Amino acid sequence: MDFSLENPFTNFHELFNDDDEDSTETILESLFLVESDHMPSKSYIKTLKGRDLDNSLRSRAVSSILQFSCKFDPFLSYLAVNYMDRYLSSQEMPQPKPWKLRLLAVSCFSLAAKMRQIEFSYTQFQADGGLIFDTQTIQRMECLILGALKWRMRSITPFTFLSFFISLFKLKDLTVQRALKTRASEVIFQAQIDIKLIEFKPSIIAASALLFASRELFPLQFHCFRKAISNCPYVNKENLLRCYNAMQDTSMDDEYESEIDLVSSSYTPVNVLDCRVSSSGSDKTNVTTTDTKATSSSSDSSTTSTELSPERDTKRRKLSSYRNNHSIQLSQTQQC
Repeated sequence: MDFSLENPFTNFHELFNDDDEDSTETILESLFLVESDHMPSKSYIKTLKGRDLDNSLRSRAVSSILQFSCKFDPFLSYLAVNYMDRYLSSQEMPQPKPWKLRLLAVSCFSLAAKMRQIEFSYTQFQADGGLIFDTQTIQRMECLILGALKWRMRSITPFTFLSFFISLFKLKDLTVQRALKTRASEVIFQAQIDIKLIEFKPSIIAASALLFASRELFPLQFHCFRKAISNCPYVNKENLLRCYNAMQDTSMDDEYESEIDLVSSSYTPVNVLDCRVSSSGSDKTNVTTTDTKATSSSSDSSTTSTELSPERDTKRRKLSSYRNNHSIQLSQTQQC
């Protein structure tokens, strides 16, 4: 059965019946209860933050995975990095042998492809000029990963919670819903690269990403969106604020196409990762930007750099136009 990051349960569609509130509540409780089982360990995250070498090695492995995903379903890279982080949580970082990290990256990616039921050959995604491993070697590594992850391969990720949090906004305009989901997805992809953000639960990352998107797309309604998510009983407000502030500190937009460009065309996962994959070819895994955003928990003010490239200036004009065109529709559907 094809595995979707949005629907991790095998019978998710059958169980999630909007007319059956008890069934819906049971599924939600299950997701929030077990999401921590699909995260890297706290000690692993602490090690990454405290040792530059380990962080650098992880960045190389992530870069390799992004290279592999260039011609495949981009959600494969997210799933593969999740597998890699969880595996390394139970193992020592394979330093200083780059071939071991590459083997791990190849094996995590192949497992993700199998979970997504995507046809591939082991040589197909290793044609990037690096070391090429034979089938037996990769399959042995796959078995080690499966054992370390206790065969929990249907990972619960931030994408699992996006639709739930968007439903809290009670939006009637599907275009607005799609815009929020598209931009939030971009932020989620970027958050996985930044070690400052991988410590947060998937649900918190999803909620923070939606707040980030709503602040950017619909600033007049940001207060309503924040209130809706903060009132959710499954959300830890303190962690939500910490995660959201971390996203504000790390600019999330230079490596992506404008969310308005995506919404004006068809929304596909390939669009979301286009720029990110291309940047990985130059071994760039940590985004640096000239545009920084600063926020405080007591105000909704933000500051941006005064110097913008022509491309970014065009994107901001599109963003402003999009806000103006949808502000009336949104204000009519979301009251707080």
